[in-house]
Amino acid sequence: MIKKILLILLCSFTIMNSSVVPSYSVSFDKTFISSLYNEDNVNSDYKTVMKQDLLILMIAYPQYIQDILCENDNVYIVMKSGAKFIYDDKKNKSSEEKLSNPDLQDMLEDIYPLNKTNEIMSKDFNPGRIRHYGLLNEVYGSSKISVEKNLCSLKYGYTNYQFNKQNNANIALENTLRELVPLSKNNDKIAAILYPASGTYNYRVISGTGRLSPHAYGITIDLKSDKRDYWKWASKEQGESRIREYPEELVSAFEKNNFVWGGKWGYFDILHFEYRPEIILKARYFSQHDNDNNWFAGVPSEDSYVKECIRLIDSKIP
Repeated sequence: MIKKILLILLCSFTIMNSSVVPSYSVSFDKTFISSLYNEDNVNSDYKTVMKQDLLILMIAYPQYIQDILCENDNVYIVMKSGAKFIYDDKKNKSSEEKLSNPDLQDMLEDIYPLNKTNEIMSKDFNPGRIRHYGLLNEVYGSSKISVEKNLCSLKYGYTNYQFNKQNNANIALENTLRELVPLSKNNDKIAAILYPASGTYNYRVISGTGRLSPHAYGITIDLKSDKRDYWKWASKEQGESRIREYPEELVSAFEKNNFVWGGKWGYFDILHFEYRPEIILKARYFSQHDNDNNWFAGVPSEDSYVKECIRLIDSKIP
């Protein structure tokens, strides 16, 4: 944003002082320009976002993250198992590289929009589509056997589906369906999308990649399938026509319980809802930030666990 402001100012300066428009002149306060873009401002904004991201991760995974480690100019989250994951590896990556080898900062970079949309997002905007597999392995299981030990059955319509019980993922889905199933009895639009669901747990890789599908962790549900659902086999216009069929109440019920919707990705996957508490919590608490407030303004800081997380982060990153 700062770079964009500078570019606009500099372009205005060039145009208004060129021979094409000789009757105009403009002067800029150099102190003002330098204050827009300096190392202190950049470092301060980076540190604020990093602290917010770390707090969100600790709130999203309270039983799994136990510490923050600062080492050799890098910051890590430390899991209860002893595993540690770097927040920012400081590498410039393409979109594909972020998908295949993300750090935690990459995963949280795009802020998920909680407002209703009827349009397909731009191709480079996919909040929640980047997954940190080290984190998922720690929480939900690192192999087919370990994931399946964490699965439980959940009745949905006339079928039982398997969902991961770690980190309250199954409870989140149960709460969502508890809200939507009664609504579907009087709302044909909701019923037409809820039933029949296309599936939950399926230990497989994403087609055309070597990456595990989130279905392999049992944290995703696909609703009723339609040929307009997926970016690979539908045009943008077809995808948007399908998105408009999704009632706001349905999407909101999932998001309220920390599921992201693939209908809000540029690489759209409209039937897809994925349990990603860190993505939704960041959108809920830190989609906007006022620099005049504390870096943690917006979170329930009166909660004893959240308060302790804030204290820990401040002690590690003053």
